[in-house]
Amino acid sequence: MKILMFGRGVIATVYGWALERAGHDVEFYVRPGRASAYGETVDLDLFDARQRVWGQRVVETWPVRYREQLAPDHDFDLIVLSVSHHRLTEAAAFLAPRVGDATVLVFGNIWAEPLAAIGALPVDRVAWGFPQGGGGFGEDGVLRGSLLPTVVFGTLDRPPTERELAARRAFREAGLRVREKRDFRGWLWLHFVADAGLHSQGLRRGTLSELAGATADLREALLTSRELLPVLEARGVDLRRHRIGTLGFRAPTWLTARAFAWLTAHVPMARRGLESHDDPAAEEPREVCRDTLAEARRLGIAVPRLEAAEPSFAGQGNT
Repeated sequence: MKILMFGRGVIATVYGWALERAGHDVEFYVRPGRASAYGETVDLDLFDARQRVWGQRVVETWPVRYREQLAPDHDFDLIVLSVSHHRLTEAAAFLAPRVGDATVLVFGNIWAEPLAAIGALPVDRVAWGFPQGGGGFGEDGVLRGSLLPTVVFGTLDRPPTERELAARRAFREAGLRVREKRDFRGWLWLHFVADAGLHSQGLRRGTLSELAGATADLREALLTSRELLPVLEARGVDLRRHRIGTLGFRAPTWLTARAFAWLTAHVPMARRGLESHDDPAAEEPREVCRDTLAEARRLGIAVPRLEAAEPSFAGQGNT
């Protein structure tokens, strides 16, 4: 399959690497002038858990290919669109007249109504997924991250189309197990409020990297996310369909937080997931918290913990 990764962010790079190693033809679309700035290779330091539970460390320099133009008559089969939630509509507007015959996999956080978030993208060309890996680029340019053995796909309460099934096959061919979520809208929003809880405490401390092994902060993050569950219900999410996903918030938080703290302190792959987010100027954590709080206020739902964390993410907007 010929695959275009939209941008050269962390998710695009990690999964682009995995897809190319599986035999797919992978390129990256970047803005004009960015290809020369990025260079012809990416330095990777990954924990790859597709075959080993605790992850196999991969350190390599990966040659990559870029393109800075995208004409509508391109021959890509799949375009993987993984951008910050507040950049999705802008990216979708750019891609809409350039989709060609490709399927566009929307692969990341969404807080708006999904169909509204993708704007003019043709709905019958869109697949929905979510990564289970990540990381960050260090000041030295090295991408330090992890690749978990699963990836999440879903639909908006209908069977997947042939295009969506083809996108799933590409990831399976890369050695990833596909987890299906039929109520993908609800699952995405549940994940979003989980991120809001973590980011609210990460920003209070400086960055998410400070939360590794920090039981008290992780417990506060869980309690913050728990307070946000009524926001999801007010938006029409049936939480009974997400009992497993909400278990970590509904269980005794002292127990869940201790388990999470132990994992992030003692398991290298879990620790990497937090420690790689060490940029205090990153805009996405602030946007997640701001947008979540704005929605709670719009709906008139009290979220005192997120309100208390607001000084750490208010201002410095970049929307």
